Amino acid sequence: MTSGPHTATPPRNHLYVQVLVAIAAGIALGSLAPSWAEAMKPLGDGFIRLVKMLIAPIIFCTVATGIAGAGDLRRVGRVGLKALLYFEGMTTLALLIGLAVVHLLRPGVGIHATAESLDAGAVTAQTHGREAQGLVQHLMNIIPENLVGAFVSGEILQVLLVAVLVGLALAGMGKAGEAPLRVLDTVAKVLFKLISMVMVLAPFGAFGAMAYTVGHYGLASLGHLMHLMLGFYATSLVFVFVGLGFVCRLVGVSIFALLRYLRDELLIVLGTSSSETVLPQLMDKLEHLGCDASVVRIVVPTGYSFNLDGTSIYLTMAAVFVAQALDVQLSLGDELGLLAVLLLTSKGAAAVTGGGFVTLAATLQTTHVIPVAGLSLLLGIDRFMSEARALTNMVGNSVATLVVSRWEGAFDLSRARAVLEGSATTKPAPTER
Repeated sequence: MTSGPHTATPPRNHLYVQVLVAIAAGIALGSLAPSWAEAMKPLGDGFIRLVKMLIAPIIFCTVATGIAGAGDLRRVGRVGLKALLYFEGMTTLALLIGLAVVHLLRPGVGIHATAESLDAGAVTAQTHGREAQGLVQHLMNIIPENLVGAFVSGEILQVLLVAVLVGLALAGMGKAGEAPLRVLDTVAKVLFKLISMVMVLAPFGAFGAMAYTVGHYGLASLGHLMHLMLGFYATSLVFVFVGLGFVCRLVGVSIFALLRYLRDELLIVLGTSSSETVLPQLMDKLEHLGCDASVVRIVVPTGYSFNLDGTSIYLTMAAVFVAQALDVQLSLGDELGLLAVLLLTSKGAAAVTGGGFVTLAATLQTTHVIPVAGLSLLLGIDRFMSEARALTNMVGNSVATLVVSRWEGAFDLSRARAVLEGSATTKPAPTER
């Protein structure tokens, strides 16, 4: 087995402080000088574009080398199946929790909006004019028109498909596949070096994104929608600390210790509202924690498309909120149909800023029960809710990797506990399992 395209590095003791200061400075500027704060938008957008530029090739290299380096294709299939089973179970649970909470809180009741009074054009602009797709078309879009097209479009599901096929091909080539595998390893090392260079700019990206959000939307103007936003944040916190916390206990680690260990990554995601910005560091940290490299390189990138717990909670809460606000009465059949569609569309939600909004719009267009124009009610707070979505998604994928690694017998629990307690700083040489 190859040792992987990257090795663990000691946690950056000062990055999380820099990002935290940048977030606070962005909030302050947005509150005191909104026009100046809005001008900071290119800082946040530029940082995310730099990261997105590297994400597709990084996912390709990590998944392909993870499959090819595992050696045993039956093991690869077993890991993939376990991961998908866990993903489906947790995202379904997240969808149901979101549905239950929005019915309990009823945040949209009393708004009495009408579809005619809402700005459908604003929704179209926010979703970039994307139209709803049927089941067959949604599945067909996973297949790129050509290998290069998957990387040009940046569609993560397409990149995953290409990576899996290349990894299987390399694994099936035996010794003849070792040379191209080494090339992929080298390319991955270059990409990880590039992403480490980009991460130096994380505080600037967090500052620009947070300043623009507060300056453009304003905190005071969101009072009438605060019920939904606070309910979503509270639900996400309960899901993380109770739901994922229980799963962590089954694995043998503490959710609080895990979050403290991932504090750098959590703060970067908080500032940028994108979980993709920390993909390479997250894989690095999980390998350092004691998860087998081949499992990490399969589960984490796949989870970025199939295990979006925070986005799943948001989708059901936001959809039913719009129905409540428009006085649309949903029958049990309507809600079951909505859940069925969301089980599919949530798997294609991008892990970048605004992906959840686009997915929600496509879902409502598909079901034809709730007017899509109602999403304009969410435009003022969607950007604030995206932080909780991204944070929950990231934590969910971290826990998923621990679960699958432990399930596969490829998790060093004693090392994980030592790392989380701060008594281990270096990663031992990889061993065959």
